[in-house]
Amino acid sequence: MTVKIINKSQHQLPAYETLASAGMDLRANLEAPVVLEPMDRALIPTGLFIELPVGYEAQIRPRSGLALKKGISCLNSPGTVDADYRGEIGVILVNLSKETFVVENGERIAQMVVAKHERVQWETTTELNETDRGASGFGSTGVK
Repeated sequence: MTVKIINKSQHQLPAYETLASAGMDLRANLEAPVVLEPMDRALIPTGLFIELPVGYEAQIRPRSGLALKKGISCLNSPGTVDADYRGEIGVILVNLSKETFVVENGERIAQMVVAKHERVQWETTTELNETDRGASGFGSTGVK
């Protein structure tokens, strides 16, 4: 699939690191470092603008290495970039650690996965088909 992209950053375009990678790393596009104190959050710009085809979304997800090693994650995860959005892609980073974290220009801060999605049409009804699980909720599967 070909996707139009405008790159207003000074960094390389997002790219797949391996043949089997689902996500592409997004880099911070900053004029100055951003300091995230513990439990702080900030919208980090990427300098990227995309035009996805209708029926696709870009999902913005945390990088596992940053999450494990530094306690840095993405809020609203996965974040969705809709096909009709034309603004700059921003990443909402949060510092869940007990230490200050500094986001540097060019740092890989998140990953982006482009995924196909469906649209539903609701069919109003008064009954749903029965299942073994039924209405059992959170944490109910696998419990005997």
